[in-house]
Amino acid sequence: MKKVYLITGAAGHVGSALCMRLRERGEAMRALCMRGEDTTLVRQLGAEVFFGDVTQPETMRPFFTLPEGTQAVLLHCAGVVEIADKHSPLAEKVNVDGTRNVMALAKEYGMSRIVYVCSVHSMPDLPQNMIKTEIDDYDPGRVEGGYAKSKAQAAREVLALAKEGLPAVVVLPSGIIGPYSGKGNHLVQFVKNYANGKLPACVKGGYDFVDVRDVADGILAAAEHGRVGESYILSGGYHSLKEMLDALRTITHGKKVVTVPHFLAVMASPFAVAHARRKGQKPLFSPYALGVILENGNYSHEKATRELGYAPRDFRKTLSDTVDWLKETGEIREKQPRMRRSRKKVRA
Repeated sequence: MKKVYLITGAAGHVGSALCMRLRERGEAMRALCMRGEDTTLVRQLGAEVFFGDVTQPETMRPFFTLPEGTQAVLLHCAGVVEIADKHSPLAEKVNVDGTRNVMALAKEYGMSRIVYVCSVHSMPDLPQNMIKTEIDDYDPGRVEGGYAKSKAQAAREVLALAKEGLPAVVVLPSGIIGPYSGKGNHLVQFVKNYANGKLPACVKGGYDFVDVRDVADGILAAAEHGRVGESYILSGGYHSLKEMLDALRTITHGKKVVTVPHFLAVMASPFAVAHARRKGQKPLFSPYALGVILENGNYSHEKATRELGYAPRDFRKTLSDTVDWLKETGEIREKQPRMRRSRKKVRA
């Protein structure tokens, strides 16, 4: 029986990494993208591209329609990441309503396995001395921020459908970073801004960061070995922002960035958000983001390691590969060597 992977949000960061991995494995794949998205990479990787909108079910039917006898695996990556506002109607529409639409079509078209790519933000915070592990109930009332609430609600509904027989598994990546098409990724933008000398300051705090390639491997392992109705944390390890910048300074031979007190960053964050929006960018240090980096960022991927064989790579390798990718795509400017000016002697 022919097997094909269906990837929603395929032009995004995780979707691109999945297409890369599936290409390496020689698997057949379909990519669902939005009109206007750059599909160059996924096409080069051999994906069959379909255009559709998860908020409009009828636009996705061609994507789900497969020849009789095909074994279909759905990897639902499409979603909106929003760190600027506490309430996000767009995140609600795409992450919740869109996931409902995708799951309804997955059931109608008989997907053999489904992996919903959620986020660790869907889990409530815990005291700093505790390790965060998978939970049984993802409750939007126990998390802060529109994005976190939308992901918690979607995870809750997917797992409820799994209890009714939908062959679905949920994965929970932490802070995703790494190479490939991550133009909308805040952490990739953080690396790019630093390397280009456009990061004026940093703040104390940190988070758990994971390589997008490890997330892709975890998703595929969950599709093959994950238990239906279960969720799996795909984390990498906790690192402070200062630790990240120190590593980037070594990799890029960049300048040292000053660390400002958290309260000053909070005071300046509304202006940073407004400035980023004027430039058509996503803000790095929004009030919500500043709250996240002070949370307990200690996540355990022990369950994914035990059941899926999940094994994240070294963080410095991730940063180095991210810088290399951004240089290859021209998003990091190559530094030109400084020319020494020769001094001419003036004869009397």
